[in-house]
Amino acid sequence: MSILSIGLSGLNAAQNALNTTSNNISNVYTPGYNRELTILGQGRAAGGVQVNDIQRQFDQYVASQLNAATSSSSALSTYKNQISQIDNLLADRDAGLAPLMQNFFSSLEDLAGAPSDPAARQGLLGTADTLTSQFRAFDGYLQDMQEGINGQIQDEVTQINNMTEQLATLNREIALARARSGDAPNSLLNQRDQLVHELSERMDIRVNIQDGKTYNISLPNGQPLVSGTNHYRMEAMDAPYDPQRTVVGYRDSGGNLVAIPEDTIKGGTLGGLMTFRSETLDKTQNQIGQLAISMAVGFNEQHRLGVDLDGEQGGDFFSIGKPQAYSHVRNTGDAEVTATDFDAANIDKLRATDYTVRFGDPGDPPQVIRKDNGQAVPAEEIEWEWDGDENEGVLSFGGITLTFEGAPSPGDRFEVQPVRRAAASMESTISDLDKIAAGSLVAIDGDMATSGMRAEEGALSGLPSGTAYELSLDSDGTLTFSTEDGAAIPATIIVDGETRTVDPGTGQIGGDPVASGAILTVDGVSFEVNRPEAGTATLTLGAAESGTGDNRNALALQDLQDRSLVGGRATLSQAYGGMVSDVGNRTNIVQVNLDAREGLTAQLKAVQQSESGVNLDEEAANLIRYQQFYMANARVIDTASTVFDTILGLRN
Repeated sequence: MSILSIGLSGLNAAQNALNTTSNNISNVYTPGYNRELTILGQGRAAGGVQVNDIQRQFDQYVASQLNAATSSSSALSTYKNQISQIDNLLADRDAGLAPLMQNFFSSLEDLAGAPSDPAARQGLLGTADTLTSQFRAFDGYLQDMQEGINGQIQDEVTQINNMTEQLATLNREIALARARSGDAPNSLLNQRDQLVHELSERMDIRVNIQDGKTYNISLPNGQPLVSGTNHYRMEAMDAPYDPQRTVVGYRDSGGNLVAIPEDTIKGGTLGGLMTFRSETLDKTQNQIGQLAISMAVGFNEQHRLGVDLDGEQGGDFFSIGKPQAYSHVRNTGDAEVTATDFDAANIDKLRATDYTVRFGDPGDPPQVIRKDNGQAVPAEEIEWEWDGDENEGVLSFGGITLTFEGAPSPGDRFEVQPVRRAAASMESTISDLDKIAAGSLVAIDGDMATSGMRAEEGALSGLPSGTAYELSLDSDGTLTFSTEDGAAIPATIIVDGETRTVDPGTGQIGGDPVASGAILTVDGVSFEVNRPEAGTATLTLGAAESGTGDNRNALALQDLQDRSLVGGRATLSQAYGGMVSDVGNRTNIVQVNLDAREGLTAQLKAVQQSESGVNLDEEAANLIRYQQFYMANARVIDTASTVFDTILGLRN
């Protein structure tokens, strides 16, 4: 190779190096750009220099670590933004439920002090209206968040589909470029890696590099999103178990839309939304509903044990929403839930969770699974009555009762939300001041151990005026009505739901002995009894003498403030305080995790930039170096020209 050829090869190498450096400088602020480096090599045997490659400075391992950290940070940031809204709502001392519940029970104290005073009665109705209005407002706010998340999930799925389509297109373009020239343009590789990074911000993904060239993208559970030049669309869809809930699905080989389990979608904005919804939003809405139901049912039960100023039995003070139940879209049987209600006698078993009811063999009790912890409700806590002739069944568990019509097929499932939207319908039902039942309906006396007294509508209506029911319970479980001194004897009595006949002559009750803890219902009044350890315990049950100054039921209503109405384990204020504390603690945990993850992301970003980022100072120095390189090779060419001219001059 001549000196001229050597100089030209050097000039070409310098030009390429200058072009690469200039390109680095011009793209210093381009997202996803990776610094390039001109790789020079010794020329052929004849000498000179050649450009072996324009190498992209990209570390796949660091990029994968950064994408994973970014996905986690994005999820936590989304979670934190959402949960902060609930935390601010619950922590507001002025708008919270705690002061309103306190005002409500304070107005009951005023009523107990002056049971016939119209001002005290109006004060109670006013605080009741304010409290129920706030319950509805809380539920409305949380439901708006549910609907907002549904919309955000739809938007995220649209963006993710656009990205996966672009990734499949880039895979195709990169493959074509490699086929034409043997190398892929670095700009296409940068675009693809940047898209993968942006996709990681929206959801957690897995990247498998096929043959070191083609990107295959999938969900953590293996569901493909991009396979070579093909992309697979996800779809936002109604949950198969709840038409009000948006989830993510995909089309299977048969074209059927199949929901992706929510717990498999992690990371990114989409994962953060779905995790927040299942961990915090659902739970908080259920807790608000449980609080509203526990208060309404407990208050209504006690109010029915009272007498109003017209001398009539008290009715429901609050109205509340019913449990919700949905059939799974893939059910094959005919069963439908036709009625739902709360089981007031077992309201202490009500929990702030949703359930899945799964049917097995015909007639067998269904399996009931709590959705908050995945545990099955024990069989002894489930009551199932099935009428095969009518194809009707009644299912009771966890403080609720469901009525089914139609025969279920094995495997049929139902989503049950006992408390989710209960607070949305909470209202005070009384507008007439005289209908507040401050006086007592029932008078009891005796040494029989009783608890949990309830009164149905029309209780004690079968009791003749001036009489009472007198019961005696022996230690062996023998229950007898007294027939002396004009005591009333009912025709029947209900023991643990079983109607038993009372002998009008002896007052004895047929059937098995009464066990401790049994629920007796006498003329619409129910209560739990316990056997005496020895001897006989007695109870006199009758209508109380009530007047305008009777405040006994008002005092009993006020005492509900200190009773464990919520789940049988917490008072109303304790349950609300626990909910506020739980959301606050979870908010703090998310913030701590977010700070830690953002710190890791920043560190990985720094590592990535040190490897792939453009350093302007370094590139400026390279410009000077390669400019000198260029000028030096130009001198070589100039020298070659001078030598050539000298040779030509020798002939003259």
